[in-house]
This record gives sequence, structure tokens and C-alpha cells, in this order.
Amino acid sequence: MGNLNVSDIKVTELLKIEVSGGNVFRCLKDSDIGYKDFGEAYFSFVEKNFIKAWKIHKKMTLNLIVPSGSVKFVFFDLNKNFREIISGRDDYKRITVPPKIWFGFQGLGEENLILNIANVRHDNNEVERKDFNLIDYKWNKN
Repeated sequence: MGNLNVSDIKVTELLKIEVSGGNVFRCLKDSDIGYKDFGEAYFSFVEKNFIKAWKIHKKMTLNLIVPSGSVKFVFFDLNKNFREIISGRDDYKRITVPPKIWFGFQGLGEENLILNIANVRHDNNEVERKDFNLIDYKWNKN
């Protein structure tokens, strides 16, 4: 796999099924584009206006889904290209992020929940982090 860039990120609109008593939010099937394998799934909460940045995965493909709240994701590749994607309950989608792309995210709603369905288990040796200020990006801090 050569150099990846932010255009390699796939965004898939997801189905919300309205049913009496509570809606169903689809997220990922093993036949979907973007599904690589299953390693683990985990949830992350991010508070309103809080920014969690920056990290890059060397091997992990992420499938990011925001079923509650709203989150702005910012991606950055080695060619210094940025890509912003907002996802949430009202703009429900799956963001498939290949390895080797830097990213951070910011909570926009009151209560924001992110689900990551990853192809490999989390491993601290597979992820690299940079301090918030080391990548020149202007976050909108309300």
C-alpha cells in the first residue's frame, strides 16, 4: 500500500429505520465496502467543544460512526491535505479511514458518542500521537 491521502477516506450514508418505540441505526455489515476484518469495537465520548487530536494508526482501518450528538472529524495526510467531515445523529454516516492518516475530532453536540469498528485490536505500538499544536489547523473553538 503506497502513500494514502485524505481522498482515500470513504463516507457511506447509513440507514436509519424509524420504528415505534425507538429507531434502529444500521452501521456495518461484513459485506459493506470499508469492512476489512473485525478486531474490536469501542465507544468514545467527547464533550461539547472538546478537541482530541492528533493520532495516526499504522495498521488499523477505522469505521467511525456517531449515533448520538455531532462530531467534526479532521483528517490530515502526509501531503499536508486536510479533510473535514461532520457526522452525527442528524447526518448519520460511516467514515472509513485507512491506516496512515492523521486525525482528530471535536464534539459539537451536548453529548457526543463515537463508535469505532476496527479491523485490528487496539495496540499502543500501532498508534502514534502528536501534541495538539504540532499540526497547523485552526479549530473553531466556540
